[in-house]
Amino acid sequence: MKPLPRRRFLRKSAAGLVGAFSALNLGLPALSACTPREGAKLGVALVGLGRYSTYQLAPALQETRHCYLAAIVTGTPAKAESWSKKYGIPSTHIYDYETFDAIADNPDVDIVYVVLPNAMHAEYTIRAARAGKHVVCEKPMATTVEDCKRMIEEVKKAGKLLQIGYRLHYEPHNQEVMRLGQERVLGAVNVIESSNAFYGVGMQNWRLDRELAGGGPLMDMGIYCVQGARYTLGMDPLAVSARAFKTHPEQFREVEETLLWTMEFPGGISANCMTSYAARSSKLFVYAEKGNFSLNPAYGYGPLAGEVNGRPMNLPHINQQAAQMDAFALDILEGRPCRVSGEEGLKDMQVIRAIYRAMETGRRIEVDYS
Repeated sequence: MKPLPRRRFLRKSAAGLVGAFSALNLGLPALSACTPREGAKLGVALVGLGRYSTYQLAPALQETRHCYLAAIVTGTPAKAESWSKKYGIPSTHIYDYETFDAIADNPDVDIVYVVLPNAMHAEYTIRAARAGKHVVCEKPMATTVEDCKRMIEEVKKAGKLLQIGYRLHYEPHNQEVMRLGQERVLGAVNVIESSNAFYGVGMQNWRLDRELAGGGPLMDMGIYCVQGARYTLGMDPLAVSARAFKTHPEQFREVEETLLWTMEFPGGISANCMTSYAARSSKLFVYAEKGNFSLNPAYGYGPLAGEVNGRPMNLPHINQQAAQMDAFALDILEGRPCRVSGEEGLKDMQVIRAIYRAMETGRRIEVDYS
């Protein structure tokens, strides 16, 4: 694993973070508000306190029934203090990126949730496994197929479970799409159209750094389209073709801005997809022998909407992150495989690798699953 991306991300962290933690005296008992109140609950440590952890995961962990927020890992003392006060996390359960491995000695942490820039996923998943913890790793699983394979191997070696943060596998509308497509409720699927994009022109963050992000919107947003097509059909694509273009080349110097690609599935089924940092979209349309079904919006955190032959699905909106984390906790507690394992993340990266090769060469590329 290359240390450079990690150093680049961490160099802005304040020095002396360990000292800041030890000086943090909030008068908290051993587990305070983060103590599980009832039943068997597993403790979760969030690694990286960016927007997703702050506005989605931490609030969701207040709603979960089978797990709870037990610890945090951050390179920013101010975040450590504010999170400690807000969620009742004692200083003994706060780590930085250098002291992270000491989490092995914390029996209150059962699961480590890696929420870092993409290039850091492999390192912290492997370190968490070696610390004896189960792992949830945000998508994309890693920036290379080789890292994905190392992550799977290390977690298996540790005798733990690895789940990729594909929250939509637990969301009712997307589950209905899986049922409709895989069970051929409207007959065989012929064509899929999917797009996922946000308007990021003007943004300044690690997503524009190829080394940290591993790529552009395909790694960030387009991966949902890859997933959507795969779980609609219950099949994996055989080959891909792709082309990219930029309307803001100065901002998107290192990564693609807008990418169009087609995935060829068994039986002549095609999925035509788009992702971009210069557009807004979140759609999944499926055309079958006896009609069509769709999601619009399809992939966001908020309420989703779906139709089957023009009629609304009328399914509930849930907290996707809470459902995902509770399901993983139950997988651990009940000793069963998780629904979206590391192998699932590996397949997506194998498809994405082929898409980038198609984009770069202008040729049709067969997907290598070896």
